[in-house]
Amino acid sequence: MSILWFYIAFVLACSDMLHGVIWHTFSDFYIIFGEIVYNLVKSPFKTWIVHELLEAIFHFIILSLVFQSLTIGVLAGSIHFVIDVYHNYYDIKMKSLQHRALHFTIESIFFMAILAL
Repeated sequence: MSILWFYIAFVLACSDMLHGVIWHTFSDFYIIFGEIVYNLVKSPFKTWIVHELLEAIFHFIILSLVFQSLTIGVLAGSIHFVIDVYHNYYDIKMKSLQHRALHFTIESIFFMAILAL
């Protein structure tokens, strides 16, 4: 098996860091956008899910462009979404490095398994 799984997990980690930079740079816009979404769905939970879905779409776009593969983009966005929803829903408290390590480990194992098929 090649180490493509590592490259995918690495680019996904970089994409997540890019998302954080964009999030903090345009935080005023995101606050306003979040309020608009909240007024449309009338639920903090649904607003949070919309945020996570938009983040997954962001990762889908980045990884699809980098790897020139819609399949990798869909899988990367999906696994990142599942991990984020799980650890946020269960309010698992982690420092930044722990959060990054959790994502990298699970995403690496996921892509190892997928690419081994």
